[in-house]
Amino acid sequence: MSRSLAPFAQASFTSYWCARVFWTLGTQIQITAMGWQVYDIARARGDTIEEGAFLLGLIGLSQFVPLLILSLFGGQAADRFDRRLIILVCIALKVAIASALVTASGFIPSALIAAIFAVAMVTGMLNAFLPAASSAMVSNLVPREQLPQAIALISLSFQGGSVIGPALGGLLFQFGPSVPYSVAFGLFICGWFLAFVTKAPPQEKVESGRTFEMIKEGLIYVRDNKIILGALSLDLAVVLLAGATALLPVFARDILHAGPAALGALRSAGAIGAGLVSIYLAIKPIERNVGRWMFGAVFVFGLATLGFGLSTTLWISVACLALAGAADMISVYVRSSLVQLATPDAMRGRVSAISFVFISASNEMGEFQSGVAARLLGPVTAVVVGGIGAVFIAGVWMRLFKPLAEANRFEDAAPENQGSTKGS
Repeated sequence: MSRSLAPFAQASFTSYWCARVFWTLGTQIQITAMGWQVYDIARARGDTIEEGAFLLGLIGLSQFVPLLILSLFGGQAADRFDRRLIILVCIALKVAIASALVTASGFIPSALIAAIFAVAMVTGMLNAFLPAASSAMVSNLVPREQLPQAIALISLSFQGGSVIGPALGGLLFQFGPSVPYSVAFGLFICGWFLAFVTKAPPQEKVESGRTFEMIKEGLIYVRDNKIILGALSLDLAVVLLAGATALLPVFARDILHAGPAALGALRSAGAIGAGLVSIYLAIKPIERNVGRWMFGAVFVFGLATLGFGLSTTLWISVACLALAGAADMISVYVRSSLVQLATPDAMRGRVSAISFVFISASNEMGEFQSGVAARLLGPVTAVVVGGIGAVFIAGVWMRLFKPLAEANRFEDAAPENQGSTKGS
């Protein structure tokens, strides 16, 4: 078996990889349907484009608030308790959520919007526990030397689901809103079963059992590791400014004058670019100049976002989003590898949770910021300004976090390469 596919020699990794494909597919189908349905209802009842965009931003905020409150608790739970059990409970709740959406799809518009906001809040709660456990568990399934390839393949499973899921969500929505939610329900069940049959060796036990002490240890570790802190904060600042995902229903319907199928294409485009890069990274991982790769990718991401904001043609918009997704995948790969390879197993759940707080702050809060900016400036101006801002932020961070910009290998993030680390 080639080096890039070596993790698949572990049966547990293979079943877990497939489980992630299924639950990612279900999640993306569900999110696409929810976004289109809310924006469509808003426009049908007479809301302006800006008001509809703001409503989409509020959905992102509804997901982020419970996630922000609970994520650090989710991280210490992933270090203290069985990570596989946490995953199974979270996916079971996703099954219940999909079932509730099938029922709610027949509600009157006002009640349906309220139900979708409630689902967004519960999803935020689940996202406080699932990502930390699922990210930390990868290192328990493969030998350490295979971890970079495993990370690339796990990213590929996410991107593969993110390519097919939104396209399916857009297509299935045309047969009625209950259809995509029903399909998501079935996919979550498949993902739960595959996670159930995944067998992982016992994880390293933590010495401290106090919740707040464990959270403090994780925060101190990230604070004192300047390379990891720089990578996480860079992603937060850039995506917070330049994230355009929440506004895709606006662009599909009122800028490009297309329908839900076009929305599926737009949502899939970034994942297509990211998926192609994931395949390349699985075959040929980045081993040198990781800092330069990360900052170069952020510059490209900002410019691609700028191009998307200025485009009025569907294929150009799709191409810009694909390029942005490809660049973002490089950034995600570098950041994930830094976090996984430089963090002891007993602390991986907490550090992964902190990482996910940054990611979600950039994604969900980025969606809210996009909605507010679109309400004030209009959707096109909001995206263009965000793209320019991302390029500016990359330049500033290169000066603020020189160890990250100059990092050559992933091992450079290890604490022994940066001096002592307090409290870890």
